[in-house]
Amino acid sequence: MQHAATEVPDFFARHRTLLEQAVAATESREHWTPYPESPSKSVYGEDAAGLGEAAFREQIGRPFDLPGHPGEGRVAPEERSPYGFPLGISYPRLSPTAAVAAAKDATAAWRAAGPDTRAGVAAEILARLNAASFEIAHAVQHTTGQAFVMAFQAGGPHAQDRGLEAVAYAWAAQKKHPAAARWSKPQRKGDALVLDKKFSPVGRGVSLLVACNTFPTWNGYPGLFASLVTGNPVVVKPHPGAVLPLAITVRIAREVLAEAGFSPDLVLLVAEAPGGRDAATLALDPDVRIVDFTGSTEFGDWLETHARQAVVYTEKAGLNTVVLDSTDDYRGLLGNLAFSLSLYSGQMCTTPQNLLLPREGIATDQGRRTADEFATDLAAALDRLLGDPARAAGTLGAIVNDGVRDRLKDAAGVGRTVRASASVEHPEYAEADVRTPLVARLDAEADREVYSREWFGPVSFVIGTDSTRHSLELFRAMVRAHGALTAAVHSTDEDVLASAEEAALDAGVHLSENFTGQIFVNQSAAFSDFHGSAANPAASATLSDAAFVAGRFAVLQSRRPVVTAEESV
Repeated sequence: MQHAATEVPDFFARHRTLLEQAVAATESREHWTPYPESPSKSVYGEDAAGLGEAAFREQIGRPFDLPGHPGEGRVAPEERSPYGFPLGISYPRLSPTAAVAAAKDATAAWRAAGPDTRAGVAAEILARLNAASFEIAHAVQHTTGQAFVMAFQAGGPHAQDRGLEAVAYAWAAQKKHPAAARWSKPQRKGDALVLDKKFSPVGRGVSLLVACNTFPTWNGYPGLFASLVTGNPVVVKPHPGAVLPLAITVRIAREVLAEAGFSPDLVLLVAEAPGGRDAATLALDPDVRIVDFTGSTEFGDWLETHARQAVVYTEKAGLNTVVLDSTDDYRGLLGNLAFSLSLYSGQMCTTPQNLLLPREGIATDQGRRTADEFATDLAAALDRLLGDPARAAGTLGAIVNDGVRDRLKDAAGVGRTVRASASVEHPEYAEADVRTPLVARLDAEADREVYSREWFGPVSFVIGTDSTRHSLELFRAMVRAHGALTAAVHSTDEDVLASAEEAALDAGVHLSENFTGQIFVNQSAAFSDFHGSAANPAASATLSDAAFVAGRFAVLQSRRPVVTAEESV
C-alpha cells in the first residue's frame, strides 16, 4: 500500500510580507512590532494564559521531552525558581563532541535551501514561539526571578522582536548579491567572453550559543536566528540555572525544521549541571566557527582570546553611567531613575550604576540640590516607588543567585550608605528573596577603586565630582576603560548635552537624554534602538546591525563559460 507524500509547507510564502516589513523597519527605525507585548486575553485568546501556565506546571519534576534529540542519558541542572521551589527537570545529555558531529551532519540540505527558505522557517519558529509566550513567560519567571509581566514581555514578545530583527538583517544581507548573473566582456576581435556565474551564501560552520541566567531568550534569540538564517546549525548551551526557556525554544525550532523537511539537529541543546565546562570545550572545537555569548566579562574575555577559530560575539559587563547637570523636572527625573534602578532588582546589563554630579549640586525646578541632597531625594523616591509590597514585588522580581547577594553585602561596607537594601515580603511566594536597591554616596577621587568595577545587581552609587565637566571627563574615561551598555545625561543646557553626546561618541556608548517619563534608560526597542556596541569593552557586538550577521556567512561563487549554439554542434 502506497502512502501519499507529506506536502512540505512553504513557510517563506506564508511569512514573506512579515519579513519584508521587518527589513523595512530596520531601515526606517520607526516603531514596529508584530508581537503584542500585552498578556491580554483579547490579544492572545481566552485560554492562552491558563494553557501556558498548565504547560509549565506539568513540566515540573519531569524529564523534558525532545523527540529525536541525540544524547546518552539525562542531566538535571538543578534549576531552582528564585521564588522558592525546585524545578526538578532533567534534559537529554549530549556531549560537546556528539553535538558538533550531529550539527555538522545536518548542515548540507540547510545550506542548499537558500536564504528565502531559511528565513521563512525562522519566521515560522518565531510565530510558534509567540503562540507559546505564556509557557515561556513562566519558564523565564521561574529561572531568572523576573516578575511575571516582565518575564512575559522581555522573555516573550520582546525577545521574539529581537529574533525577527536578526532574521531581517541576515536575510537582507544574503540578498545583497544576485543568485546568478551572466558576465559578458566585449573583445576587440571576435565574440565576447561570456560566463554564467552563481553566487551562494554559505554559513561559516557550527554556531555555539552560550546563554545567560538573567535574560536567556532576549539575549539568546538574536544569535540563534542570525546563525540559523545564514546557514549555520546552532548548538544551544544554556546557563545551568535557566535551561527551561531555551529547551522550550529548541523543542519548537526542531518541530518546525522537521515539518519543513530538514534535520531537526540543526538546533541542538547541550544542558549540563553547574560547574561543567561544556561551553569552554565547545568554544575551542575546530568545527565551531561562531560563538554568541552573554555573561561575565571574565569568560567573555576568555572566549575572545582563546576561541581563535571562531568569530565571537559577546555582551559582557560595564559601568553604566548617568551624568547629572540640571533639570526642569526634578520629580520626574527622580521617579524615572528610581524605577530604572529598581526594575528586576538591577539585575540587568543596562541598569545605571554610577550617578555623577557636582558635589556643589545641580540646578532644578525645585532649587539647587547638592550631591548629598540628591542622594537623599533619590532614596525617598525609591521609598515612594517601593512602599507598597505588592507593587514592589512586581517591579523588583526576585534575586537570581548568590553572586548578587554577595555583592549587596559587600556594597553595604563601601562609602556612606544613603539607602540600605531591604527585604520585601512577596505576596504570593513566601520564600522569594526580594530586595530593594542600595544607594551609597561616594567621592570621585577617594572612591575610584569602588565604582570603577561592576556591581551587578541592585547597587548604585551617587558620586560627587568637581563639576559637570569633570563628570563628563570621568564618564568618558571610565567607559573607554571598562565599557558600558547604556549611558544617560540630564541637562537643560544645550552645550552640556552636546558635550555629553561628544563624550558618548568618544567612549562608544549609546546615550539617553533627559528621560523623565515612561521611557527608561535600561529599556531598548527592537528595530529602532541598538543594544550594545562593539565600540567599547562591554561588548563586541550590537543587537542587531549588519555587522552582527555579516561574519556568519561568506558568498561563494561558481562560474562556467557559456556554450554557444555553434560550439555545441
